[in-house]
Amino acid sequence: MKEFGSATATITQYRQQAVSLLLYQAVLEDSVGQTFLALLEALNTSKGATNERTRCLSAYSHWFQALASTGKSWGDHLLGRLLVDDNAFTQAVQAQPLTELPAPLLEAAQHDLAILQGLYDLSPSYISQCVQTACQLSQAPVIWSIGSSTFSIDLPLDWSENLQPLVDHYKQQGTGQFGQFYGFRWQQGQLHGISNPDPVTLEDLAGYEGPKTSLIKNTEFLLAGFNALNVLLYGSRGSGKSSLVKALLNKYGPQGLRLIEVTKAELYELPKIIEYLSPQPQKFIIFVDDLSFEEDDDAFKALKVVLEGGLTRSPQNVVVYATSNRRHLVREFFADRPRPSDADELKSWDTVQEKLSFSDRFGLTLTFEATDQTTYLEIIHHLAQQNNIDLPSNELEFRAKQWATRHNGRSGRSARQFIDFLAADLALEQRP
Repeated sequence: MKEFGSATATITQYRQQAVSLLLYQAVLEDSVGQTFLALLEALNTSKGATNERTRCLSAYSHWFQALASTGKSWGDHLLGRLLVDDNAFTQAVQAQPLTELPAPLLEAAQHDLAILQGLYDLSPSYISQCVQTACQLSQAPVIWSIGSSTFSIDLPLDWSENLQPLVDHYKQQGTGQFGQFYGFRWQQGQLHGISNPDPVTLEDLAGYEGPKTSLIKNTEFLLAGFNALNVLLYGSRGSGKSSLVKALLNKYGPQGLRLIEVTKAELYELPKIIEYLSPQPQKFIIFVDDLSFEEDDDAFKALKVVLEGGLTRSPQNVVVYATSNRRHLVREFFADRPRPSDADELKSWDTVQEKLSFSDRFGLTLTFEATDQTTYLEIIHHLAQQNNIDLPSNELEFRAKQWATRHNGRSGRSARQFIDFLAADLALEQRP
């Protein structure tokens, strides 16, 4: 009984500390945190009565199930929530040096971090033993305990003593949704995080080394804080323009790069998007895929304002990367050409020129020419090696040429489709 009393006193201390958080309350506001607090409450009030034992066991099962649904350990989950928490302290350290923060804000952060470190170190096996004692069980409940930490951040032995590692993390990775996701989609006036972005990497993409190198260099300018250029990736369909932009995110996301996908229908909100992104410490690529415009298109006007700039200085942390199959992004008709007529616009050739020169407003235009057979086969061999396809070179090339003839022609997209089909076909052949 003395042992149970000691455990109860410790649980009471954890419970009081958890509810006394000043800044990081949201860390415990998800299902795992709420079921954890409910479990502490049940343990704290349990006196051994049957109904109290039942409530305690039920609280433990809810916490166990909530943890199991995350696929993470208790410590990993808690640390993950801590690293993305959006509060007054984490916002402030992204905007100004730690030494310039008000003393009460620093003290509150240190207070909370000391509590959260104690909860982080709390062993699930200890909780299980407390439940066993409180509920008078013959054996302790199953413990949810898996793996080790998946985070690369190197925290000090005392979190509250040295705040700098956390501050550095918040500055680079951001907080809230910018700390949680690398890729986003803008829909109906809001950012929506993409939990499973396209996993394509730069190493997956063969061919077009010139445009690829230029785009990587421009992106690194952006990350380094220089004036990076808006980029138009123009060329034939299936040449890998979109995949190249997406691959940048998988390489540079950990360095603070974020990708915002904006459809043509949402382009009229570009000024609003940029105003929202400009004060953030991360670097942003606004990605517009398959871009083209009709005459008097509102989206055309919005993008033109962003590319040309206005009275407001263009932010250094935001660029536009757009792909298109058209070199001239605004469709032009023969009827647009100037001809003698009383109804024609005066200086109409100027209007035509404005349409044709719109693509020139991008600081950098990268051209992806149609894939010739040499490049196509180079891509085939590259992808075959990555997918461990062991076929004689002449047979692989013969099948690849047949695929291009019978399906979508020669392109990076066609090569990827062929390799995916071939890999599955060979795998089925090898099954017993």
